[in-house]
Amino acid sequence: MTVEAVGTTRRGRGARKAKRQARDFTMLPALRRRLPLVEPMDQDQIERIDAASMHILENVGVQFRDAIALEDWKAAGAKVDGEMVFLDRHLVRELIATIPETFTYHARNPANNLPFGLDHGMFVPMTGAPYLRDLEDVRRNPTLDDLANFHKLSHMLPAIHSSAHHIVEPYDHPISQRHLRITYSSMKHSDKTFMGMTTSPKNAEDVMDMCAILFGDEYLETHPVVTGNCNGNSPLVWDETMLGAMRAFSKRNQPVLCSPFVLGGANTPASVAPTVAQLNAEALSALAYTQVVRKGAPAIYGHYLSTVSMKSGAPMAGTPEISLMNFMIGQMARFYGVPWRSSNTLGGAKTFDAQAGYESAMTLNAVLMSGCNYMWHSAGWNEAGMHCSMAKFVVDAEVCAMGYRMAEGIRWDDFDEALSAVTDVGPGGHYLGHPHTLENFQRAFFMPELFDNNSIEQWQAEGAIEVNERALNHAKALLGDYEEPKLDPGVDEALRDYIARREREIPAADALNQEY
Repeated sequence: MTVEAVGTTRRGRGARKAKRQARDFTMLPALRRRLPLVEPMDQDQIERIDAASMHILENVGVQFRDAIALEDWKAAGAKVDGEMVFLDRHLVRELIATIPETFTYHARNPANNLPFGLDHGMFVPMTGAPYLRDLEDVRRNPTLDDLANFHKLSHMLPAIHSSAHHIVEPYDHPISQRHLRITYSSMKHSDKTFMGMTTSPKNAEDVMDMCAILFGDEYLETHPVVTGNCNGNSPLVWDETMLGAMRAFSKRNQPVLCSPFVLGGANTPASVAPTVAQLNAEALSALAYTQVVRKGAPAIYGHYLSTVSMKSGAPMAGTPEISLMNFMIGQMARFYGVPWRSSNTLGGAKTFDAQAGYESAMTLNAVLMSGCNYMWHSAGWNEAGMHCSMAKFVVDAEVCAMGYRMAEGIRWDDFDEALSAVTDVGPGGHYLGHPHTLENFQRAFFMPELFDNNSIEQWQAEGAIEVNERALNHAKALLGDYEEPKLDPGVDEALRDYIARREREIPAADALNQEY
């Protein structure tokens, strides 16, 4: 071999090594599932759940604790008695039929737009944690800087398709003004789509105004850019706060998750199928209301699922019944032709331990195999949502990437080429140096970055580092490599001006670092 050839070979190997070692933060496309779904109910059972839910809507009723919603329902032709709304099944079906089965999320960076619905899904981080486990694995109250770090990680992790709003609660800012800073952080630190605060009707309107500054008023009319979440109070109650926020999003043609908050056995019957029947009625009543507000507005069948320990009353995650309910709810959402949301990688563990991993993996597999479209709480959730873990956040994102690869299904594009390698190698040989292997090794089998698959001797020689420490080191390295996707200077100035004006208008009566 000539000196020139040797140099070329070394440069080729070096280039491949550099390519392997270079971090790629490019977001994965929206997940398009190619595996069969798990559907445990037959058609008769689906129709049985539907009939039970319609019976609840027609005869038990749903309480809408909101004067505007009650007047809206009267105008739509529903029977209203005080705060109780009784919904005819034909009216419900007519309304939910106008919900788009698919749409596209539009991000600040068009490369991060996401087709949504049917077989397309997306991973979204957790939200709402009053504590975090930080980069030193200390459990404490979060700040705006901590929230920014989670938004930065959301931007950089390829399997995370969206940022979120208050991944953690920033205690160093007044509660009454917090939603403004949270929204700005979502917009500033990531150019993916994101979630918008729905903690009050006015807060939701502020989010819509800030989205209009970022994207333009007319753009919002025809382009979903942000997601709101409205939780029902099970059993069978929707309150003024959530309904007002729902109106703010639906009027501006922005998607809202209509999410009953299920504590199975506490606020639902202590049985899987009847729980789904009640949850289904609750979700349908809210989905229908979005169409009363604005026909054709995007809406998402939502829920938060937990079962309650009959020993302690504590909520549980990762239980087999939650998986069964996810399978069933996926079938019901497809029966009605609407996209749906579930919660992913949930767990009740107090640290990032084996319990956290098992619970999260149990939930992840069920959510994927049930055909969920909006996979919320996909990174960081621990301690029943009481804290977001920096370590678990990055590991969850890698496990989501693993789930993504599994749900993509079997690749056949290199089948003939790979089979020819069998002829080349023959009996007793190996494939490690074959051109097909060198060309395809990076995509052939998923190679986790945060799991150690080396021998115990090599693991010990490298410091015997366990996954929690490895993940924290990884999170620190990611944040060290972060590059801000800069906002347009004029838009940034307009957002800052809006925040400053609204903070002058909103009393900062809430004490800093207030716990609740």
